[in-house]
Amino acid sequence: MRWMPLQQRVQARPPAVERTRMARVSSISGQVLELTGGVGQFEIEAFDVRSLLRALEVRYPGLGQLVDDGMAIAIDGEVHQDALDEALRADSEVVLIPRIGAG
Repeated sequence: MRWMPLQQRVQARPPAVERTRMARVSSISGQVLELTGGVGQFEIEAFDVRSLLRALEVRYPGLGQLVDDGMAIAIDGEVHQDALDEALRADSEVVLIPRIGAG
């Protein structure tokens, strides 16, 4: 997939049927904590990662973009590097993990 801004990516493919689900999101990343005002765990409505990024951006401006640009996402214990189309269950646990660069 060629690079495009977050706003275009999250709107690129709307779901056929949008079902709302509550995902439990957590992170110990300093950047995440800075954008959330120190909140390291919270619930957010999302049915897939694309809608999760939109919801993060609305609730904590800048967080959706931060996650899209520089974080991996673990969904129910499985780490994803490019997870936009990954579905979330009603009780999914999502962990935001800073990507580790090769050097």
